Amino acid sequence: MITQPQATPAPDPYEERLRIQTARLLAYRDDGPLVTALRRAVGPGLPPVPASLAALLVVVAMAVAGILDDGPMLIVPALVMVVLVLPTAARDHLGKLDWLVPPLIRATEFLIVILVGLAADAPKWLLFVLLYVVGYHTYDTVYRTRQGIWPPDWVFRAGLGWEIRLLLLGAGAALGVLTWVLAALTLYLGVLFAIESVTSWVRLDKASASKAQESDDLETSPEEAMEQATGEAEPA
Repeated sequence: MITQPQATPAPDPYEERLRIQTARLLAYRDDGPLVTALRRAVGPGLPPVPASLAALLVVVAMAVAGILDDGPMLIVPALVMVVLVLPTAARDHLGKLDWLVPPLIRATEFLIVILVGLAADAPKWLLFVLLYVVGYHTYDTVYRTRQGIWPPDWVFRAGLGWEIRLLLLGAGAALGVLTWVLAALTLYLGVLFAIESVTSWVRLDKASASKAQESDDLETSPEEAMEQATGEAEPA
């Protein structure tokens, strides 16, 4: 008995759009290995927008209150953000306002870097370079995903994520070695993101050029193809 092959049903366009939206927002969050490891352990998690906004407001309140002095207190902003924002990773990010979560996370991360760095009297130019490196990584991720090119998962793990970056800086500030931690982290992330980004775009350019060449070959007449192969034109 001959059975007819069954056609694979096409994915629902609406569900596919939701899947891509979720994947993009999760990539824009730039979660690291700590969030990835604990994502399933936090249960249903916290609502992404309220929790992310609360983390930002708490950090702002701490800065306004002037309690971010040099010493162990400087690790508290990082801990606050981890406690409030890490549980939001378990959500699907399909709410109408969930697109606000990545910019809220990035704004809070940058604010903590600036506040902790200034409180610990770290070199301002080094703070600027770190913010530039993380900002470039964020821009590169956004631009790639909008082109349908997804960064590999290992980049986010190797980039440590916002949570480990902030915990390292907070611990360095609390122990009085922030400048050294800041320099090492900036150098590491700068080399990592630059090399990965450049090599990825170079591979993409080569793949695009190869496809373009194949397209040109298909449009080439047999006579032109023979001439290109032999280097001689056939006699008229």
